[in-house]
Amino acid sequence: MFKENNGKLMIYTSKGDPHRKRLESVRTATQQTAKRLNLNFEIKKLHGSATPIYVYYEDDSDDDPIPLYCDEGKTSGLDEISSALRSMMFVLSFHPKHAALQQMRKEILKFS
Repeated sequence: MFKENNGKLMIYTSKGDPHRKRLESVRTATQQTAKRLNLNFEIKKLHGSATPIYVYYEDDSDDDPIPLYCDEGKTSGLDEISSALRSMMFVLSFHPKHAALQQMRKEILKFS
């Protein structure tokens, strides 16, 4: 694990969410990924009707959050969601703006 916080994973979902099972799978996979990489985790409830569930990565900069995952309105398993999150974070780890993810690259690969 890493000693300092390196950003956070955020889930965006609608407030009146009737798709509890979808949210549960995304939340569990995102929490596990965040815990493993020492990232904060947050769920943001949006107003409006049922929409896809999104996961974003946000670092400490003032840049916009980066989309990592969208469930496209479908229920997916934990392995599929976790794999998608790891893949996107691995790709981001090569971007010079995300030095914190560069340091985590080996850890990202370990649990793939």
